[in-house]
Amino acid sequence: MADSDLANLSDQLALGAVLLYVVAMVGYALDLGFGLRRRQREQAEQPAKVLVGAAVDAGGSSAVAAAEAAEESESGAEEGGGRGKTDWGRFAVLITVLGWGAHLGTLVTRGWAAERWPWGNMYEFLTAIAFAAVTAYLVVLARYRARFLGAFVMIAAVLALGVATIWLYTPVGPLVPALRSYWIAIHVTAAIVATGAFTVGGAATILYLLRARRQEREEAREEAPGEKKGGLLALLPDAEVLDRLAYKVTVFAFPIWTFAIIAGAIWADEAWGRYWGWDPKEVWSFVTWVIYAGYLHARATAGWKGRRAAVISLVGFAALLFNFFGVNYMFEGMHSYAD
Repeated sequence: MADSDLANLSDQLALGAVLLYVVAMVGYALDLGFGLRRRQREQAEQPAKVLVGAAVDAGGSSAVAAAEAAEESESGAEEGGGRGKTDWGRFAVLITVLGWGAHLGTLVTRGWAAERWPWGNMYEFLTAIAFAAVTAYLVVLARYRARFLGAFVMIAAVLALGVATIWLYTPVGPLVPALRSYWIAIHVTAAIVATGAFTVGGAATILYLLRARRQEREEAREEAPGEKKGGLLALLPDAEVLDRLAYKVTVFAFPIWTFAIIAGAIWADEAWGRYWGWDPKEVWSFVTWVIYAGYLHARATAGWKGRRAAVISLVGFAALLFNFFGVNYMFEGMHSYAD
């Protein structure tokens, strides 16, 4: 018998997590926006600094003193004016952590309400994947200081929770017989963790492609002095850095996805008496594995980097999404209980 109070609390925490993620998304956007303004101001000031340098060369020590005094005055004004400004980046990270806590509470209270692992249907599975993606982002943030990913991961988390709440919501209830096994804590958890990490890797890959295209354009033409460069894309790290980050996240996620497939096969043997039955979910899980394996193999042996490798990675991510959404609603099979 489900605990209705805990179920209601879980729903409220889910709503709170969505709201906090939206606020965090706005904070990351403001952080990028003010970063763009700072960059544009610096670019606009470069010609003035060049002129000051020329005046120093022509005017001797008095010009040097005047220039230094002007720089000190400007620097002091910026420091004094910056004390009261909001650090939107840190604010966004703080709100993300609060949202992550509410999100964790959503899963825990739903599990307690149903007295089972809280990923027995599409609503719970998608909610858990969103939580895994945010968790993966926070780990990447702590390790690589990749705050620039925040806005994009928050968009994915808000969309996932929105879809789960509006279209996939299922009241708290018992598991269907096919899922009443300890393997749900092993197989499904591994799939959730891997999918969340792949989501962060996919976001980094998309940003890499956008940044690489911008860098190619900048290298292909001679920009006029004082021209504003790059827009928001210029605030991202170099394309090579984004490429390496996407690769590292995928390297982490791939073995977990491999383990999820193996664990699923063992569970299938216990439940249905066979390890592999060409069920649509099994097929597309394997297709996803093959594509990501090809991506890692191409990078490790053929030295593929950059755009060619990124395209393979995105094809793998598309297969992953199709495995989750398309297979469940376009095909019928042994995994149809997740609808």
